[in-house]
Amino acid sequence: MTDAPMPDALRLDAVTAGYEGTVVIDDVSLALADNDGLAMLGRNGVGKTTLLATVMGHTRIRAGRVLLGGADITAVPIHERAALGLGYVPQEREIFPSLTVHENLVVAARPGAWTVERVYDLFPRLAQRRRNYGNQLSGGEQQMLAIGRALVCNPRVLLLDEPFEGLAPVIVDLLMAALQRIRAETRMAMLLVEQHAQLVLEMMPRAVILDRGQIRWQGDSATLAKDPARLAALIGL
Repeated sequence: MTDAPMPDALRLDAVTAGYEGTVVIDDVSLALADNDGLAMLGRNGVGKTTLLATVMGHTRIRAGRVLLGGADITAVPIHERAALGLGYVPQEREIFPSLTVHENLVVAARPGAWTVERVYDLFPRLAQRRRNYGNQLSGGEQQMLAIGRALVCNPRVLLLDEPFEGLAPVIVDLLMAALQRIRAETRMAMLLVEQHAQLVLEMMPRAVILDRGQIRWQGDSATLAKDPARLAALIGL
C-alpha cells in the first residue's frame, strides 16, 4: 500500500474571473507545492494582480476552482481565507497608519512558528522602529511591515504583489535576502508577482508568464533566465 500524494498547497483549476461584467483572467491553471516558489511575470495590465485578488476572494469567479491544501475555497468568504492558510502582501502595502509597528504585527498574529519576535529578527529595522506609527515609516520599512504582518498570520501560502516596486536597490536587496531566508527556513509556498524579471527568476525555481489574462509560458526559471531574447519577446521588453 502506497501513501497518498500530498495535496498541493495552492491550486487553480481552469479559473476564469474578473470584476462585474469583465473577464480579466481566462482559463488559468497552476499549482504550488509546499516549499515551492513561483514567479509570475508579464506586462502591466495582463491580470497578475487580479489573479492574486482572485485567490484572496476579491473577484467574481465565473468558472474553475481555487484549492488550498486540497480544500475547495472558491466560495469561502474573504475574511476566512487568512485563517485557512493564505498570507497576502498587497501592492499598496495597506498597513494601519495609525497603529505602531508593533501593534500592526500583534493585531494580525496567529499561533505558529512565525512570531512577532521572529519578524523582528528577520527585519531588525522594524525592531528599531517598533514604537513608530505606520505613517512614520519609509516606503521600504512599510514593505517590511507588510511582509511581517503576513508572516505572523503563519500562512501555508504567501502571495506577494510587486514587493520591490518603487524601492531603492539597497532595500530591494534586503527584501530579496529576507524572502530567500523565508524559503530556506520554512515550507511556505510563495507566489511572487514582479516586474523585475531577472531578479525574481534568480529567487524562484519556477515561472509563469501571463498575457491578456492567460498563461503564455510556464517552466523552470533557470531556463528562461538563460534565454533573454525569449524572455524579452514573452513579456514585451
